[in-house]
Order: sequence, then C-alpha cells, then structure tokens
Amino acid sequence: MGHGIIAWIIIGIVAGWLTGKIMKGGGYGMLLDMVIGLIGAVIGGEIFRALGYGGPGEHGLIVSIVIATIGAIILTFLIHIFTGRRPIR
Repeated sequence: MGHGIIAWIIIGIVAGWLTGKIMKGGGYGMLLDMVIGLIGAVIGGEIFRALGYGGPGEHGLIVSIVIATIGAIILTFLIHIFTGRRPIR
C-alpha cells in the first residue's frame, strides 16, 4: 500500500505540527514544519525498515504519521543540537 502525493503532504503537515508541539522551540512555521515532517518520514521510514517493521508507505495513514513524527522528532533534535537551540520541554 503506497501513499499518493496528497497523502504525503498531509502526513508531512501533521507530523511537522506534532513535532512542533512535542519539541520545545519546534514549530518553524507551516511550510518548514511540513518539510521537516516529510524529511522525518524518510528518516523514520529508514529506521523502521532497519528494525524490520517496514516504512511509512507500507502502513495506513495513522501509522505513517507516527513513523514520520518519530523521524521528525529525531531530525528536530539534530537541528537543535547543531543550531544550539534547547531540544526538549
């Protein structure tokens, strides 16, 4: 089961928004949150594939959002490390 472009945009928006709520100083605006969410989907997908669970495109929308959010949290944490912003609430 794969997702179309509209589904990936929704996944990116939701994952980016959730990450902004979870991480202190997260929230970079709607466009950057969406980009972080989409990149997070790639990061989360690779991590979950390596663990044998499959990537975000191989599951339903909710699981894909969870995987993308986990990846986006990791990405935001790394951004905070490199930019000197405090990472977690």
